[in-house]
Amino acid sequence: MVKEVFRLLPEYRVLHLGDTARNPYGNKSEKTLVRYALEDAEFLLNNGAKMLLIGCNTLSAAATESLRKEFIGIPIFDIITPAVKKVIQETKNKRVGIIGTRTTVVSGIYERLIRQINPEIKVFSQSCPLLVPLVEENWLKKPETKTIVKKYLQPLKMKQVDALVLGCSHYPFLEKIIQLKIGRKITLINPGREAVLELKKFLEGNSTLEKSLVREGEHRFFVSDYTAHFQELGQKWLERPLKVELAEISCKIG
Repeated sequence: MVKEVFRLLPEYRVLHLGDTARNPYGNKSEKTLVRYALEDAEFLLNNGAKMLLIGCNTLSAAATESLRKEFIGIPIFDIITPAVKKVIQETKNKRVGIIGTRTTVVSGIYERLIRQINPEIKVFSQSCPLLVPLVEENWLKKPETKTIVKKYLQPLKMKQVDALVLGCSHYPFLEKIIQLKIGRKITLINPGREAVLELKKFLEGNSTLEKSLVREGEHRFFVSDYTAHFQELGQKWLERPLKVELAEISCKIG
């Protein structure tokens, strides 16, 4: 998602927090995820953030409403709602697929939101727990990764979906493999891209806020647990050098 912000909103300053000490989020309880989200948000706001863009599908599913109740007056954008709007636009046969972490899939958030808008659409979900560690190990071109992706996508191919939501922020790094294994005729939806487009539209409609957020100073990248591996991968993914800072995350909320 950060790469999409750089591409679509280059004039804005990014404060990014990678909660590396507590990831992966995909196997955590909703109660724990809400606590993490409140702590992460408080840290970013204390360091100068003026709005929040939740770059994680799992956290968006579990904690968006809690964040909006806690931080009233702060614009908060989740990653799921824009993807739901996009997949509804794109499907022709009203059969769509969702791939995500176990927590995102079990939450049923995509199915619920899609059916609220169009109950005729059939939604088929598939949890893909091995994909996040494969991406984080940078196994993007390994034959094992291709085999695992094919295995995960086979049930969705059998359901004849014509649009597929990449329901985890790691999955766009596997977009080429996913497209190859699901089929060229299937439309892939990148929630991060759709979320940034939604944010861009919001800023264009709020000129006063837009001017106040124009970048002053450098982008800042925080992690809750520093490793050289994270910095190496981050630089490769974003295609730019990164200065990574260690975040001390604490929370006085509830």
